[in-house]
Amino acid sequence: MAVKVMIPTPLRAYAEKRDHVEVAAKTVGEALNSLIARHGELRRHLYQEDGRLRSFVNVYLNDEDIRYLQKEATPVKDGDTVSLVPSIAGGISTRLRWES
Repeated sequence: MAVKVMIPTPLRAYAEKRDHVEVAAKTVGEALNSLIARHGELRRHLYQEDGRLRSFVNVYLNDEDIRYLQKEATPVKDGDTVSLVPSIAGGISTRLRWES
């Protein structure tokens, strides 16, 4: 089954600057494994050393968070889209301080 895996901008440098990759898979986990097989440098950005997805990497099947489905065992069908959405934190305060 052809599944599209969307690659977020910060990770495209590790995937030949591609915004997506089409893979054959039956589950979300298989889709991610196929992605890693093609673009091995992504592994360290997506997975911990013990093989679990990093906590700041959110994965969606179409518009649904896989954490509320069957996680990586979630089945996929032809034409589905798997999106990788890394959490982003940080920034600076924009609060102004008025002085008199």
